[in-house]
Amino acid sequence: MKFILHFWVLFCCLYALSKNIYARPDTVSVGALFTFNSTIGRAAKIAISAAVNEINNDSSILPGTNLVVEMQDSNCSGFVGIVQALQFMEKDTVAIIGPQSSVIAHVISHVANELQVPMLSFGATDPTLTSLQFPFLVRTTRSDHFQMAAVADLVDYYEWKQVTAIYIDDDYGRNGIASLGDELVKRRGKISYKAAVRPGAKKSEMASVLVRVALMESRVVILHANPDSGLALLSLARNLGMTSSGYVWIATDWLSSILDSSPRLDIGLLSTMQGFLTLRQHTENTRRKSMLASKWSALVKKDSVDDLFLINSYGFYAYDTVWILAYALDAYFSRGGNISFSNDTKLHEVGAGGLQLKAMTVFDGGRLLLERIQQVNFTGATGPVKFDTDGNLIRPAYDIVNIVGSGLRTVGHWSNYSGLSTSLPETLYMKPAKRIRGDQKLHTVIWPGETTVRPRGWVFPNNGIELKIGVPNRASYRQFVSVDNNSGTVRGFCIDVFVAAANLLQYPVPFKFVPFGDGSQNPSYPDLINNILTNEFDAVVGDIAIVTNRTRVVDFTQPYVESGLVVLTSVKKQSSSGWAFLQPFTIKMWCVTGLFFLVIGTVVWLLEHRINDDFRGPPVKQVITVFWL
Repeated sequence: MKFILHFWVLFCCLYALSKNIYARPDTVSVGALFTFNSTIGRAAKIAISAAVNEINNDSSILPGTNLVVEMQDSNCSGFVGIVQALQFMEKDTVAIIGPQSSVIAHVISHVANELQVPMLSFGATDPTLTSLQFPFLVRTTRSDHFQMAAVADLVDYYEWKQVTAIYIDDDYGRNGIASLGDELVKRRGKISYKAAVRPGAKKSEMASVLVRVALMESRVVILHANPDSGLALLSLARNLGMTSSGYVWIATDWLSSILDSSPRLDIGLLSTMQGFLTLRQHTENTRRKSMLASKWSALVKKDSVDDLFLINSYGFYAYDTVWILAYALDAYFSRGGNISFSNDTKLHEVGAGGLQLKAMTVFDGGRLLLERIQQVNFTGATGPVKFDTDGNLIRPAYDIVNIVGSGLRTVGHWSNYSGLSTSLPETLYMKPAKRIRGDQKLHTVIWPGETTVRPRGWVFPNNGIELKIGVPNRASYRQFVSVDNNSGTVRGFCIDVFVAAANLLQYPVPFKFVPFGDGSQNPSYPDLINNILTNEFDAVVGDIAIVTNRTRVVDFTQPYVESGLVVLTSVKKQSSSGWAFLQPFTIKMWCVTGLFFLVIGTVVWLLEHRINDDFRGPPVKQVITVFWL
């Protein structure tokens, strides 16, 4: 009995000790850094608060631990954002949600690497923010690498080869457009002109940039900006007549975020972007998404926000970001992790002066918590939440949205698995991937000018020179080329072929026909050809014979009256004989024929030998009878 009592006391002590070792903290402090009064920040603020409230009221996750998120407003200032991030590092913060800006993320990521504090950014889309360079930066949204791949597929789908890119000249804009250039090259396209806009540029500067864009040949414009500068550029573009028929505007997801957040779309705002295409980060229809969307209006009113606004895709990703961190912390504590900090000797060495660098400490469990973050796997408001080996969320996908009339119209979807499709991306992952051009599909797009005809995407530049096409002013065979000396009109079969070929080009080429000769007699064709060498003509159209001396100085098209092409093939002469009729019979055919004889004879013998004396007798006789048949 005494032994049992001692054993029970020892068991209770060990149990209490184990509970003490794996005891969860009462509170976990997390920082959040973004711009409150921005399109993304307004939605993120409410979404983060909603997620924190749900987590603290859910006993199945972080039991006994209260998750506290302190939010700081960077107010669209990179410097303020950097200072606030450093302040979080002084408060024993285990993780930071944000920053929203890619520019701030580039700077703060170095600090996070040193202090081993994971940063989960729902808004930094710069493709150069990779886990290789910044291992403690976890991107919980889609990288612009995938968005630019979607734009490149869209450009390739409509067979445009050159585009003009307008972008904000910061890390977010430059690196995004650089990624677009790489993706276009893979599809045999290119960015013909890059128009950079200085951050915080005045309208006069923006107008100068747009004027230069209007002088370019390409009419396919990719706009990669932030909401404020993007709307200002679109307003100026409309005033300059750059949103009319013939233009193609493709805006990245900054535009869809603005439009999705507006409960009532401003007709005046929409009038500046009729026929535009924009991308939206695709979010699947999940239970958590439906629950958050259903109570969104109540959450907005509870936050004492004067203007009602809707949630956009970044709001859903901010919501999932909090849940990612909660699941990771729960796994971290379940496996014996605790919250402790230690001093950084490097900061002590440079801590002299007014900067309180000694206050910033290293999170001892930061690397283990980072591993738990990278291992999360659940279904959130955006769909399946899981990271691949490169640190990106799985299943990147975008909606292709067409702005028409007073609303938005989804014309298709893009995913890195199936490319462009009219089906939802989540329905295609169980099917074989089809990335060939013939399988890519979108609904009909209404382009600027209220037309469904695909724009060519290219015009002759305003400062370009018309091509001078020389034509012989003949006196005979006028059915090929004829010039009306009174009106100057040029007609004929050769002219019709040339005009038809020019109309097949993806871009218009202005040209004018220049008659050569007086029309009273046929002109000298060698002199006509030599005018190309002297740059008097850019090309010559007519019934011009292709001869050797002319091919040495100019290039000719394929002849279209008579090609002159022949096909050479070897001919083997075969002798014929009386047995030629047997040549079609192969060995296999002879065998089949013999087998038929044998089968037919056997069948006849079976039917006749009982009633017909000719089929009776010795076996040799019967076999001969069968073969005779």
